[in-house]
Amino acid sequence: MGEAKPITKVLIYGGKTGWIGGLMHDMCKEKGIEVYNSEVRIENRGDLEAELDKIQPSHVLMSAGITGRPNIDWCEDHKPETIRTNVIGTLNVADLTYMKGIHCTVYATGCIFKYDDAHPLGSGIGFTEEDTPNFDGSFYSKTKGYMEPMLKTFPNCMILRVRMPISDDLIHRSFVTKIAKYEKVVNIPNSMTILHEMLPASLAMAGKGLTGVYNFCNPGVISHNEVLDLFKKYIDPTFEYSNFSLEEQAKILKADRSNNELDATKLLKDMPEGIVINDIKTAFDLCFQRMKVNLEKSGVLPDNLPPEFKSKVNGGTGKPSAKPAP
Repeated sequence: MGEAKPITKVLIYGGKTGWIGGLMHDMCKEKGIEVYNSEVRIENRGDLEAELDKIQPSHVLMSAGITGRPNIDWCEDHKPETIRTNVIGTLNVADLTYMKGIHCTVYATGCIFKYDDAHPLGSGIGFTEEDTPNFDGSFYSKTKGYMEPMLKTFPNCMILRVRMPISDDLIHRSFVTKIAKYEKVVNIPNSMTILHEMLPASLAMAGKGLTGVYNFCNPGVISHNEVLDLFKKYIDPTFEYSNFSLEEQAKILKADRSNNELDATKLLKDMPEGIVINDIKTAFDLCFQRMKVNLEKSGVLPDNLPPEFKSKVNGGTGKPSAKPAP
């Protein structure tokens, strides 16, 4: 663990256009913390160093990275671009903050593991922070697998393994939004990250001076079907979905997908006092309760849910769901 230091000035990489970085920028502002979004490309080391010297932050939050649009399959056809940001750029940030004595929080990924004989699906045996990544089925995950052992050598870095992040809305980056738009979904229990609970925790962990790797997920696992059942319960009672197998899914994807359970023991043990992290099923239920309120306030519910949430998943038919009789 590094030295605890008050968070007085924050510089965020990925704050201007990134999802998590943008949420962290808003959170810092709400807490009265002086915060800046980076104006440079992280692969440009000279520009990066000049910006660090100019702003002189107490803490850096590193959430910049390429995940691909609309999904990680993009990275399969853009490998140099993916390396340039996810490897070269990330190492630039880690190295320069180390040289300047600045704590650096890296929002990384837990999609570098897959269930195996030592961690069978449904066993409750999760991968720990000491386990070596065993999933490289996508080029995106492969670059992240390169990064973690290198980032661990920087004593100023806290590396957070985020998985399938979920927010209290229907932004396109959220795991809920993605699977609610799919025609069919696999149904596999996974560790996931509820941002409403976990992002404030990351700021508290940075202030405590924590370093090293953390499985940054709510404890436990939840399946795709359980998530969509909550969507149906809280957001759209007419919603329907259907499943297909991993083998069927593989036929429509360029890259494989990671499925795993991550052990939250270390995270909970080191969590700063006063920070509450619920188990994933409790956290998801609370998330959907907040989502319903937010969608009602914005006028999306009850009658203006975008059609892609109704027509894409209805037993795989593509037909709109009929509203229940009054």
